[in-house]
Amino acid sequence: MKYYTCDKQLNIEPTMKVLLDIKDNKAPSLMEVLRGLSYVKAKTISDEKALLIEEIKEAVDNLKLVKQGKLKARPAKDLLNEI
Repeated sequence: MKYYTCDKQLNIEPTMKVLLDIKDNKAPSLMEVLRGLSYVKAKTISDEKALLIEEIKEAVDNLKLVKQGKLKARPAKDLLNEI
């Protein structure tokens, strides 16, 4: 499985980054379309980088749940003791 990112760029406006999870056999045709758009920069990223992005997203989501009281946090001391 490969991961792709696309940067939507219009002049000097803020950009949006999008992470897509595409079946390997469909990716080349979509990448060709995206690269054909003058306002889009598309590049592949490694599986490791995609995994890191997903793990960071999960951590942020968990932090939001902790702040909402829907998930119980663990003390940092407990985490350090596991190491």
